[in-house]
Amino acid sequence: MVQGTTSDAGKSTLVAALCRVLYRRGVRVVPFKPQNMALNSAVTSDGGEIGRAQAVQAQACGLRPHTDMNPVLLKPNSDTGCQVIIHGKVAANLEANAYHAYKPTAMQAVLDSWQRLREQYQCVLVEGAGSPAEINLRENDIANMGFAEVADCPVILIADIHRGGVFAHLVGTLALLSASERQRIVGFVINRFRGDIALLQPGIDWLERETGKPVLGVLPYLHNLHIEAEDAVARETLEKPQTWLRVIAPVLPHVSNHTDMDALRMHPHVDFQFIELNEPVPPADLIILPGSKNVRGDLATLKSHGWHDKIARHLRYGGKVLGICGGFQMLGRKIHDPHGIEGDAGSSDGFGWLEMETTLTKEKHLKEVEGKLAFADATVIGYEIHMGVSSGPALERPLLYIGPQAEGVLSEDNQIAGTYLHGLFDHAEATQAWLDWAGYHQLAQAQEEMAHYDYVALREASLERLADEVEQRLDWGRLTPYLP
Repeated sequence: MVQGTTSDAGKSTLVAALCRVLYRRGVRVVPFKPQNMALNSAVTSDGGEIGRAQAVQAQACGLRPHTDMNPVLLKPNSDTGCQVIIHGKVAANLEANAYHAYKPTAMQAVLDSWQRLREQYQCVLVEGAGSPAEINLRENDIANMGFAEVADCPVILIADIHRGGVFAHLVGTLALLSASERQRIVGFVINRFRGDIALLQPGIDWLERETGKPVLGVLPYLHNLHIEAEDAVARETLEKPQTWLRVIAPVLPHVSNHTDMDALRMHPHVDFQFIELNEPVPPADLIILPGSKNVRGDLATLKSHGWHDKIARHLRYGGKVLGICGGFQMLGRKIHDPHGIEGDAGSSDGFGWLEMETTLTKEKHLKEVEGKLAFADATVIGYEIHMGVSSGPALERPLLYIGPQAEGVLSEDNQIAGTYLHGLFDHAEATQAWLDWAGYHQLAQAQEEMAHYDYVALREASLERLADEVEQRLDWGRLTPYLP
């Protein structure tokens, strides 16, 4: 099991790397995260929903995602409440205190999945959540040491040196664990180091003497490495010599599946930026309204920050707008939530640019889909994760077709599009069609380079690069007793 001293310490990345290393060695390996709290999710082969990070780790293992890889997924829809997903299906909407009481039930789901995976695979690589040193959350813990103790699982503790304080993080975490939990930790990994390793060595020597635990490896800061984020919005600016299309997306308070934008963010000729709600909106060719776990709440926040007028001005100057999932719902006239699915029951006025209304339903739509764009001869492959049904005259102008079934909306003036499909830009053919729709001017050089841009291949190459680094930097002699 890989646990971290903090969120974003590198747990997901290290597990993905270890998955790929063992997969290349011929080991039947599978990822497992008992409990995940994230708004980036993926549809699984068995028709459920899991955290996006586990889908990436499954790819590293050469597997299709399955709900047993992440049996408990928490999707926050407010500051104190979340949707609880057990084995891929919505089980409840609970406030924090109520979920604390629900944990024994969740733990049983975790152990059921754990047992099934152990029976099918040689190695289960487990990822913790947050930090094991959150002493206020220790009782009935199912995400970190609580699981490790029940499953009798050895633990690697990873810490991020990039932000500083790495030795305090490691020593402090150990100090807050029980004696049996400290004994369970087999070593440390220091992540995202820059500079001369010789300058770090005195600290490593002190840490090993102080704790009696070995440092299993120091992983370097890898520039331009692309591994899809578990939850945090990627804000790193990528160096691109020349761009032809400007795309922006607002950072919603409850933004979900913002990894939809990763293919654009990584594209060599697209200037993509996430924009904070209170920031000025720069000139752009395309504004994307992403998914949301609290559509009415995020819509109200957008309006309060003047985004109705900002988007209207963008449209007046000929810009394009694309709404994905919750962002699609915002483009309509009304959003109704009669059952209080995402907050207080009620209705809200949308932006009003599409003649349609949406009603949130208790049933969640989860499926992988493949179809054809209506405005271009291009295949689009994606997935649906939403709770809502839209209707109205706008849907008479569909954006794409899934077999004979119409999906989404393309406005009559060709400026506004909306769809429930995630993963729109993940495949090269569809990406090119979307960029052309948004006004991408294809110079001869851009066309030549575009032919070589394949986001799926980029993800695979990133996993290989990551595995190469981890295989080189870790002390495999010390890890061998814990691996098949």
